[in-house]
Amino acid sequence: MPALSTSSDGFLLNGEPFRIISGALHYFRVHPDQWTDRLRKARLMGLNTVETYLPWNLHEPELGTLVLDGLLDLPRFLRLAQAEGLHVLLRPGPYICAEWDDGGLPAWLISDPDIRLRTSDPRFTDALDRYLDQLLPPLRPYLAANGGPVIAVQVENEYGAYGDDTAYLKHVEQALRSRGVDELLFTCDQANAKHLAAGSLPGTLSAGTFGGRVDEHLAALRAHQPEGPLMCAEFWIGWFDHWGGPHHVRSAEEAAANLDLLLSAGASVNIYMFHGGTNFGFTNGANHHHTYAPTVTSYDYDAPLTESGDPGPKYHAFREVIARHAAVPDEPAPAPGPKLPPVTVDLDHRVPLLPYARTLEGVVRAQDPVTMNELGVHGGHVLYRTTVPAAGDGLLHFEGGVGDRAQVFVDGAAVGVLERERRDETLPVRVPHAGAVLEVLVENQGGVNYGPRIGAPKGLLGPVSFQGVALHGWECRPVPLGDLDALPFAPSAAVTDAVPAFHRGTFAVDVPADTFLALPGWTKGQAWVNGFHLGRYWNRGPQHTLYVPGPVLRPGANELVLLELHATTGTRAQLTDTPDLGPVGE
Repeated sequence: MPALSTSSDGFLLNGEPFRIISGALHYFRVHPDQWTDRLRKARLMGLNTVETYLPWNLHEPELGTLVLDGLLDLPRFLRLAQAEGLHVLLRPGPYICAEWDDGGLPAWLISDPDIRLRTSDPRFTDALDRYLDQLLPPLRPYLAANGGPVIAVQVENEYGAYGDDTAYLKHVEQALRSRGVDELLFTCDQANAKHLAAGSLPGTLSAGTFGGRVDEHLAALRAHQPEGPLMCAEFWIGWFDHWGGPHHVRSAEEAAANLDLLLSAGASVNIYMFHGGTNFGFTNGANHHHTYAPTVTSYDYDAPLTESGDPGPKYHAFREVIARHAAVPDEPAPAPGPKLPPVTVDLDHRVPLLPYARTLEGVVRAQDPVTMNELGVHGGHVLYRTTVPAAGDGLLHFEGGVGDRAQVFVDGAAVGVLERERRDETLPVRVPHAGAVLEVLVENQGGVNYGPRIGAPKGLLGPVSFQGVALHGWECRPVPLGDLDALPFAPSAAVTDAVPAFHRGTFAVDVPADTFLALPGWTKGQAWVNGFHLGRYWNRGPQHTLYVPGPVLRPGANELVLLELHATTGTRAQLTDTPDLGPVGE
């Protein structure tokens, strides 16, 4: 018998009544040197369990590989959770949503335009089986049956909002069981009759997702599954932000009152999120309801524990609520962590992007532009280059649009931007002479993580024409950003810049601590500190600072590198002790 089982009205852990009081904490959104701190703070809030997704696209970035180190050292995270006395809910997907790039599905998998994602299509299930063949053996020691902390494992994720292929869900279930997962299995769907019916699986626990109307949603769960535990597997206590949208917050009092209703009803809960963390690098997802909307770098989520790991208003309010229903450690609530004193960074070295990119190897030549997917580019940027045979004023037409944002240059001069979110396909330009060089720098701003557009292609999505005449003979160059040491930086005394360029500066630190990178005067791009990819910045907001984890810094000299895609009115950056995620209450 697995350690966690169900009775007619609740859970049993090793045969004793047990209520799951859990919080979501994604190891891949938190610097590994901070895992212990975050797990301790979870226990001190009164949680007995933590939950985490597993991002397939990071664990198997290339077909046949398996990455389980650094930010992805899940075995270490599980050991640390167990050392803190916490149980674990594991949510391996294969699809995770999570506002994560392509919902966690690998780029090499979704590059097949004919594959039917999240179905019984053998191309999908065979790839999943091969992944689990690699993933599960190193995780088996951490299952509760083998003395580990993992007490339950999820089958897929909110499948009722996507499809109704019960055979596929059964395949995922058997894929887990046949590879040694004996723990309790559960599904997770929005708590309404339609989604629960399509997303549940006989013999597994059906859990719900909701953030309010507690009595109504628990009643829907009970109507769907007349016996067994009631569980909210995602109790939404905040929300995420999109670039150009508002910064979302939720009242601590309201969220705590709903948590109290849940626990008073005898239900188990997983708070989503307990600690959100950060979409480092190129990992943020996007939504596409009426239009494309990429998610910001911060995944603070207005969670009880802030992006930098400090207890916020919800932490204290939830701790009080949990104490009414379960034992809370007789220890003081944690205090905010130390912050780095403010620092000004002069970025006095520079590499213009386009001249550098033109020298890169790995160019693909084609009659028409090739998508990022076809190039095998999983994130970041591609530079497309051709010549225009005729001079004059006219329309550049990009058949099919762009994925996701394209900056257009003629003979090196910026002439405009096209954006997927505006459904742009045309741009008026002046071509000064026959044979002028047309360059298009395209940025993948994040794969859609929810709904039918997961896996939508990136880059230039079709032929390009000028004045109705097709442009052929394209050079397609990926812009690798993994080795910043290879950049040929040179000193620069310029105080402004109007072309895409890398900028580098150094700054001194006495004692490393958390800090926040503010970039007044900069427009849009990427940031790295000591080679650690912090993620995207964009002056359109709502987010105006990037979180810099203290462990990224070192005593003495430190390095900041920016890839600025547009223009800067200064060459300084600020490290501040206060985050700015947007005006509260918007």
